[in-house]
Amino acid sequence: MPLANTEDRYGWIAMLLHWGMAGLLVGLVVLGISMVRLPDVGFDQEKITLILVHKALGMVALAVAVARLLWRLTNALPRFVDGLPQWQEVSALFVHMWLYVLMFLLPVTGWLMSSAGGYPTPVFSWFNAPDLIARNEHLFHTLIAVHRWLGYAFTLVILLHAAAALRHHFVQRDATLRKMIPRA
Repeated sequence: MPLANTEDRYGWIAMLLHWGMAGLLVGLVVLGISMVRLPDVGFDQEKITLILVHKALGMVALAVAVARLLWRLTNALPRFVDGLPQWQEVSALFVHMWLYVLMFLLPVTGWLMSSAGGYPTPVFSWFNAPDLIARNEHLFHTLIAVHRWLGYAFTLVILLHAAAALRHHFVQRDATLRKMIPRA
């Protein structure tokens, strides 16, 4: 299988970026939901650890999103399967656009939120990312809400994307999903 995409299917690099990002994003959503359910009173060590891991993985997701976008902009996309109605082609492009927009907005709003709250944004244990904005308590709380709602929206778009891929595979029985799965 080639590294680069062909007109019929995705290459290894696109598949690695897609499935790696998928696992990372699902992990971030689960981690985000888990950590916000813990009580804020006293901020116990478990919650602080989960927040720091979430931030570090969010920065990794931002780096992978940049790599994905660069790869997508410099690499041909496989064509749609034959016979796909135009409304489904437009829907697919729309959903993919929002996946990319949210892949950038979520980590950036998280980084902004940490900056506004005066909290570090770790890039693992190597260093802390620089603050993007000055400390601002009101903006911090606003960004918490924005980040949360973007997370909900992202979860819905991911579920829509996965449901459409599964529908193509199991109901329509076309090659849409197989284009993104490595051959056995």
